[in-house]
Amino acid sequence: MDVTDAICGSWSFRLEPVLLLSITGIFYLRGWFRVRRLAPGRFDGWRLGCFAGGLFTVFLAICSPLDAFGSFLLQVHMVQHLLLMMVAPALLLLGQPYLPLLSGMPRWLARDVAGPLLTSPWLKQAGYRLTHPAVCWLAYVAATVLWHLPPFYELTLHSSAWHEFEHACFLTTGLLFWWPVIQPWPSRPRWPRWAMIPYLLFADFQNTALSAFLSFYDRVLYPTYERVPRLGNISAVADQNIAGAIMWVPGSVLFLIPAGIIAWQFLSPPRPYRPGPAPAGTSPLPVRHPSVPRRTDLLRLPYLGQVLKAPATRRAVQLLLLLLAVAVVADGLLGPQIGPLNLAGVLPWVHWRGLTVIALVLLGNVFCYACPFTFLRDVGRKFLPADRNWPRALRSKWIAVLLLAVYLWAYEAFSLWNSPWLTAWIIVSYFTAAFVIDGLFRGASFCKYVCPIGQFHFFQAWFSPFEVRVRTPEVCRDCRSHACIRGNETQRGCELRLFQPRKQNNQDCTFCLDCARACPHDNVGVIAVKPAATLGHDFPTSGVGRVTRRLDLLAIFALLIFGAYANAAAMASPVAAFLEWFRLSFGLLPYPVAVAWFYTVLVIVLPGALLGACGWVNQVFGNRRLAMRELISQFLVDLAPLGAAMWLTHFMFHLFAASHAPVPILQRILIDLHWLPSSVPPWHLQSWAFPEWLDVEIFLLDLGFLLALLGIWRTARRLGGTGSGAALRLALPWMAVALLLFAAGLWILFQPMQMRGLMMR
Repeated sequence: MDVTDAICGSWSFRLEPVLLLSITGIFYLRGWFRVRRLAPGRFDGWRLGCFAGGLFTVFLAICSPLDAFGSFLLQVHMVQHLLLMMVAPALLLLGQPYLPLLSGMPRWLARDVAGPLLTSPWLKQAGYRLTHPAVCWLAYVAATVLWHLPPFYELTLHSSAWHEFEHACFLTTGLLFWWPVIQPWPSRPRWPRWAMIPYLLFADFQNTALSAFLSFYDRVLYPTYERVPRLGNISAVADQNIAGAIMWVPGSVLFLIPAGIIAWQFLSPPRPYRPGPAPAGTSPLPVRHPSVPRRTDLLRLPYLGQVLKAPATRRAVQLLLLLLAVAVVADGLLGPQIGPLNLAGVLPWVHWRGLTVIALVLLGNVFCYACPFTFLRDVGRKFLPADRNWPRALRSKWIAVLLLAVYLWAYEAFSLWNSPWLTAWIIVSYFTAAFVIDGLFRGASFCKYVCPIGQFHFFQAWFSPFEVRVRTPEVCRDCRSHACIRGNETQRGCELRLFQPRKQNNQDCTFCLDCARACPHDNVGVIAVKPAATLGHDFPTSGVGRVTRRLDLLAIFALLIFGAYANAAAMASPVAAFLEWFRLSFGLLPYPVAVAWFYTVLVIVLPGALLGACGWVNQVFGNRRLAMRELISQFLVDLAPLGAAMWLTHFMFHLFAASHAPVPILQRILIDLHWLPSSVPPWHLQSWAFPEWLDVEIFLLDLGFLLALLGIWRTARRLGGTGSGAALRLALPWMAVALLLFAAGLWILFQPMQMRGLMMR
């Protein structure tokens, strides 16, 4: 294994630290947007950048190859310690985290958990004593010296639990040490500011003593480094001396720079205070009234909001993806007809699908915003009339339902992931269909009624954290132009006929932002919402109506919920073996026919039996007033989180398993074009797959299961009336179905999966 392969394979995306860092970052970002409106001078972009840099530094220290290589090289371990003790804590505190974190928490968490803790007398007293400069300095020095003593250091090298505890100690004592130096608002200094100069210098003295000892000691201090394989032909003693130099020079610089800044501030004459006018729309720092919640709006972000809203931005991204699609088609038609060796076998089926579901769960319908098909459609409208109305008989999702079903079957039946030629022609057909349909018919008929990819995005976007919606409903009540849907002289309105004031979720929304550009009152934004907030409520939404009364939409939901499990199961080794046995049992049945039977049973027959049984039980023991069809349609939507979670875990698994697959393919293309000298591309590059990925998959499936239970209970309470007993009788059968899907998902996750998009050794 070469160095590049080892570095690529040494990233560790463990669930616990990644989840903790992500939640902390989300809380800070939400709170920063809120408090920035009140005090833009105190909470500027510099503070946000510092805190984000601190979180990234922690991630780099514990999840990057530094953690893996630290077991072989003391110098790498020393870099990791410097990041955890000196760089990350200082950056985190420079972000002034107290108020943004508190403001960014969910209201119940701030009110019921953080509030009581922060106001408890004993905790305030403990914090007061812990943040005393003498305590902070002693804790930092003690941790530094203690963990570098050979018995304790060796303990961390042989025990992952002690190693993680050491990291926690370093980060905690680092935060304590830098607290009196940075003095994050709203804390108050305990010592005079000039006292921080000897505080830092004495800390540097102990750092210098320890690093000098490591640099000049001629024996190996930690025996484990003599027994492990030596990397780069560096002896254990030389490695130890280099580690001491790293601790000495960069460590001293990190102590002396802030000491010099404090000395310069102390010796400089004080600047006179000239109060200026408060920025427009700001007020002193008292907390705003809790009854007027403000939510993050991506279009209101400085600079980024203007960039996102600009039509040129969307066109640029669409053009970029169009060029990428052209490259995929060209390689699919002209390149080697083996999936892992071809862009058409990797980018559409592995990376595009994986990045799509990640974008949907983190932001929203990003890939519809960047869709290259609609870019070509808009070009075509300069030559085609687009003056016809879509036929009334076809104004439903049934064409998309049929295409989705054909896709699920054809993907497995014809191994589309391993057929670059077929993939290329599918892409060409897609562009042709979008060009012709929207070139002849008004509006976005292709997106709304035909595109199966769009229907998948709409389904997953129910659980996105952002939604295109109005900022202030009162403004829309007084609006008479309705430009968000009608458009104006310079900007078209929503071509999918979604009237913003009545829009309740992301169904049928492509995030094109035409409505936001057309609104004369600038009252449409991309606003943070609670994912799956409308689940279990059956709200009517503009352009769609009630989902539970649309058979075509219910068919898409059923197809994508149960199809998620069938599609993932087809790649599991036991299921692949069963399909081969099934073919042989019927006289070498053609594989496409066997796959058709498989999907018919798993997506139509078994789900139909389960849903029918639950509806019958609901009628007999629950609500006799509602028809079975109504009961099934109400609860079917609540199972959507399990389907969305299965698609997410499945696509992300393949994305991480084949993360580096495009690199050798691009090298192969450049060699074929004679732009690189002839050589063998590195087909077996290590991917970003990591052993803890199974924990992440189970966690995502857990979230889907819990959201499904929440939606089922909401629906049962709504249909069962005020009595909890009636609601429970309605909910139990559907909770059993959710449990069955959850168990099926766990079984799939624990099976060996086909490594599609990869060259196996």
